[in-house]
Formats: sequence, C-alpha cells, structure tokens
Amino acid sequence: MKQGFVKVAAVTPNLQVADVEYNTGKICEAIDAAYENRAKVVVFPELCITGYTCSDLFLQDILLEESKKALLKIAKYTRDKDMLIFVGMPLMQDGKLYNVAAALNKGDILGFTTKTFLPNYGEFYEMRQFTPGPKEARWILFEGNKVPFGPQILFECTTMPNLVVSAEICEDVWAPMPPSIQAALGGATLIVNCSASDETIGKSSYRRELIKGQSARLLAGYIYANAGEGESTTDLVFGGHNIIAENGSILRESRRFVNRAIYSEIDINRLVGERRKNTTFQINDVPGLIRVPFYLEMEKTYLTRKFSKHPFVPYNEREKARRCEEILNIQAMGLKKRLAHTHAKTAVVGISGGLDSTLALIVTARAFDMLKKDKKQIIAVTMPCFGTTDRTYQNACKMSKQLGATLIEVPIAEAVNIHFRDIGHDPKDHSVTYENGQARERTQVLMDIANKDGGMVIGTGDLSELALGWATYNGDHMSMYGVNASIPKTLVRHLVQYAADTTVDKELKQVLYDVLDTPVSPELLPPKDGNIAQKTEDLVGPYELHDFYLYYLLRFGFEPSKIFRLAKYTFEDTYDDVTILKWLETFCKRFFAQQFKRSCLPDGPKVGSVALSPRGDWRMPSDACVAVWLKDLENISLSDI
Repeated sequence: MKQGFVKVAAVTPNLQVADVEYNTGKICEAIDAAYENRAKVVVFPELCITGYTCSDLFLQDILLEESKKALLKIAKYTRDKDMLIFVGMPLMQDGKLYNVAAALNKGDILGFTTKTFLPNYGEFYEMRQFTPGPKEARWILFEGNKVPFGPQILFECTTMPNLVVSAEICEDVWAPMPPSIQAALGGATLIVNCSASDETIGKSSYRRELIKGQSARLLAGYIYANAGEGESTTDLVFGGHNIIAENGSILRESRRFVNRAIYSEIDINRLVGERRKNTTFQINDVPGLIRVPFYLEMEKTYLTRKFSKHPFVPYNEREKARRCEEILNIQAMGLKKRLAHTHAKTAVVGISGGLDSTLALIVTARAFDMLKKDKKQIIAVTMPCFGTTDRTYQNACKMSKQLGATLIEVPIAEAVNIHFRDIGHDPKDHSVTYENGQARERTQVLMDIANKDGGMVIGTGDLSELALGWATYNGDHMSMYGVNASIPKTLVRHLVQYAADTTVDKELKQVLYDVLDTPVSPELLPPKDGNIAQKTEDLVGPYELHDFYLYYLLRFGFEPSKIFRLAKYTFEDTYDDVTILKWLETFCKRFFAQQFKRSCLPDGPKVGSVALSPRGDWRMPSDACVAVWLKDLENISLSDI
C-alpha cells in the first residue's frame, strides 16, 4: 500500500447450487489463497454463498437462514486477515428479499450494499424473488449490530485515506446511471462489482469494454468478479470472466470458463492525481451516502502488473502503426494550417541526417502534399561543420532528394571561426561556447534563408530534448513552428521506422533505415577516425529512461522515489539500480534548471497526453527549486524500495 499501490483480487470460487456449507468452505479456501497472495481488497461473485441460479429456492426460509449463518462464519474466519472482502448473498430485511454484497473486515460485517437494478428481461427474472434496493442507504440491525444497508456505501480506509471503496452488483453497471457514478462523485476511488453475468456470443467483449469504460469515466479502479462453473446450466452458462481495470486500462483479465482468482495492483494515488488535474471531475457532498471506516495495515505492495518500458509507444504492432499514422497526420495538419495562414512560399528545414530533422522533413513533405504544393518549395538545408560525419551528411542529402525537397548546402565552419575570432574564443577550446556557436550559426542561416525566400523555419527539436534542456538557447531551441515539440525521442524513432516501413521508395527506405541505425548526436565535436565522437546518451543518459521519468512525472505527478521504484521494477533486466538512480537525479536537476528554455517555446502541435508548451499543458516558474524532489531521492534506500 506504500506509494498508493493496493493489491486486489477478483475471485470465482467453485460452488454447488444451494449447498451453502460447501460454498462457504470454498469461499474460505479462496480467502486463504488471496491472503497468501497479500491481496488487500478481495471480491467474490454475486450471491456466491448460495449460488446465483437458485431461482425459487431463494423463497425457502431454510436457504436464507443458512446463508445468514454462513456469512457470520465467513466474517469470523476473516478476523485475523488484513483484508476488505465482498461476498454476495440473499438477505431478508423488513419482509423483503434483497440481493446484497456484504463487506467484511477483520471479523466485522461493515455493511450490505443492495442491488439497485434488477434485470427482468431475456433470461433474467430477478424481480420474481428480489426487491430493488432502497434509493438511499440507511442503518439496520443485523444480529444485534447496527450496519448500513443500501446503495453507495463508502468504505474508507483509516490508514490510507485515498482508498475509498464502494460496491455495486452486476446489472447496476449495465444501467444508464450506475450507482458507482454517485459513489465516485462522493469520493470512491475503487469500485467493486459482485456479478453473475452469463455467457452469450459477443457478450464478453461488450462486458470488457463496459468495465474499461466505467473505470475511465469515473477515474477509478474497478474490480469485477463474475460467477463461473458450478452455477446451474439448466438454461445458462457462466464463464467466470473476471476483470481488474484502472482508469480505462485492463490490468488483468481471466480466461473464461475456468474458475480462478486474478490479482493486480491498483494505483490509488495515480487515480487521485488524475482527479486532481481534471476540473470536470468534482467531488460532491452526495446526499444519502454512508461512510464506514475500515482498517488495513500499511505495508509494501509487491508489484505484478506490467509497466511499459516505452510508455509513449503502443505495445501492439497493429496499434503502433495506426498510432504512428495518426500522429504524423496531427503534425502535418498543424503545419499545414500554419503554412496556409502565413502564406508561406517555402518551408525551411535544417537537415542533419539525424532522427529529429528526418521526422521534421517527413512531416513537412506530408503537409505540402495536403496543401497540394510543390515539394521543391521545401528548402532542406545541410550545414556541415566541425563535427559533421560523411555518413550523416550523405543521408541528409539523399533523404532530401528522395522526398522531393530542394537541397541547399551552407558550410558554416568559416563563419563560426570568424565568430570565434570576434568574441575572442580559442577554437581549440571545445567548451560549450564551441558547441553553441555552431548551433546558433545554423539557426541564423535558416532564419535568413526563410526571410529571403518568403518561408518559415520548421523546428526539429523533440519533447525529450525540451524536458532535459538539451538544446542551445536561441539556437536549435528556436524556430517558427516546432512540429516535433510534443514527440518524445523514443516515439520519434518509431515514427521514422513507420515511414521507412511504409514507403514504396526503395532508396528512401534504405536511407531512413540507416538514419535509424545512426547514434543520436548533435555532432558538434570533431569526429574520431571519421566516426561520431559525441553520443548524446553517453552524456545525458539513455533516452528510454528519461522518457519513462518524463511520462510519470508529468502525466501522473509521481514523486521521484515512486518513479525510481517503477523504473527499477520495469528495467531490472536492462539497468542496475545505481544507473537508474543516477540518471533520475540528472533528469530532475535538468528538468528544473532548463525551464527557462521551455517558457519561450515556439508554437507546435500537441500530439499526446504529455506536452511542455508554456501556453498549454505545462506552466512552471523558470526559477522553481528542485530541492524537494532531490530530497525525496536522497531518502531512497536501494535495498528497501
């Protein structure tokens, strides 16, 4: 539960219809297994103490009495279990029979959540035996104790205040206004569903999308436990389709037609952070909610859920291709509008043979196609200097030719040396002045060509470079429209890969593949034996780590120690802990120190959920202090996290 992670379980136990004693034993066995797996919130199916398919047997007093005794036995069994457990059962109250989910914690019965919407169509006939739950929760006496009874009861963890759990039952989530909506608006961060949803053709896909969508709409975790084998097959088959979702993502899903338990970890702090940012999600004082405290011990949650090493890049190949096409269109549409609005005759791109300028040129060519403009009006400018290698130079030239651009070569070494003479800098001193002098000279050349030819300079810098400040202020940092401004480096590579894979031009394909194979470098220091001497990732750290840090810092507002924990878990087969911590510290320091460069960024299209535009997603003082973030890193014990 530290850092917001709560291990949860959705369980489909083996059962026998109307055999309460047998079912109770199986439920207790499943509780033991969940406890061994260190689950903190455990959800069982609808009416699992008796079986959902008892039909008119629910009208038999003996079954209802045995069910009540079973609940007391199960509750007692949980006395030494550090868990919040939900089990489904029938319950008589005020002469009516209700379908309820009983909440149990450390031997106590915390409350009964009633089913609000009873299906009475198709294969369902629940209103024959059951009564819909009341509109608002109230207190009732159960075995001499006052417990809440009704919909939208909120169970609040005293040791982790952000963990607020509410239950609904099966059909409730299929209704136009599920009870979980009001529960979430009242503060519930985790919704559980005790369900008995039968299997028919195509229903599992709909069910999956329903649960995924509800978790997204509520910015909540959702645990869905479904009835399975053991229910009567007189007319229906139940597949035990269990689902654990978090804010629109399926974390774990069971294989159907096999009774089993599934586990995952819901990140409650992430959900709270999402709600904090989302101004349309507003916690209200919802009338009729009853809040019930429960206790769980705070401890480390061992992670089993997966985190992508490259969170900006889709894992599925088909989805990746679709996403790449969409991103290129967004970039190109943004540039198309700007070119049309400014009546630009040309677009000027500084082309180095590296990934970023390659992507910018591809996007520019696509924008010209959209405008039905002659791509010869794209002016691709290569500006070789002290660090330029033949490989990148040749790639820049070939690429420009194959994309139909007009290639201009402007060697800048002489101009830079004159500038060094003017400012009194020794060219043998390969300091930051040596490097930045080249970058600013290139920008001057591009800007002046754009002025001369009635065009605009297309920026090539990417999101990762902006986060790290890996750009020369008023050099490559500046342009008239930055098409790559919200594209992280790990995604730039996949976009260029997609362009290479899909082009029918064999020569272009070959050069793009070679660009992909070239080390990332600003090429500002002289080559060694004709090869690139300056590799960015040797200097500033691996971009896949920095993009991982960037995603979780900006997208979810995670503290550095939590980001370190996720990176350690995710990259355990790639980097050791010391390396991960070293570059995370570098990231934090550079991210804060370099904000001044982001405060005056050129315009550029937002593509994904993370962006650094000072006019949009990220507004930060340029003189903010990093001390709090570094202190959090200092408290990390590599052996303890």
